[in-house]
Amino acid sequence: TSLPEYFVVPSSLADQDLKLYSYSFIGRRMPLWSWNHPNGSALVRMANIKDVLQQRRIDQRICNAITRSHPLRSDVYKSDLDKCLPNIQEIQAAHNKLKDLCVNDPFDETEEKWLSSLESTRWLDYIR
Repeated sequence: TSLPEYFVVPSSLADQDLKLYSYSFIGRRMPLWSWNHPNGSALVRMANIKDVLQQRRIDQRICNAITRSHPLRSDVYKSDLDKCLPNIQEIQAAHNKLKDLCVNDPFDETEEKWLSSLESTRWLDYIR
């Protein structure tokens, strides 16, 4: 119910493959084209694959289909965002710390101490 009505998939993946593969992804979250650049680069989001034994085969099949769809046949660059981005709880905690710093605490500290407090919220790291 949270997927869009229509989404883009590589033409080399058959409908039957997509249906079969969809059961392998956590929450049946199929790879989803999110954005493209005029040079042919694309951003594709993909959930983790549940079955570790099938993960490599399915991942390779989908990445090959994406590569064949690229005008220059460029290789797929993958990044595991779970490992390099904060989770939603960390972002919410940082935002709450920022709010407390900006709204609740009177600004009677030195600028250096305030900037240090701002840095400790990690908010600027997360939005960067």
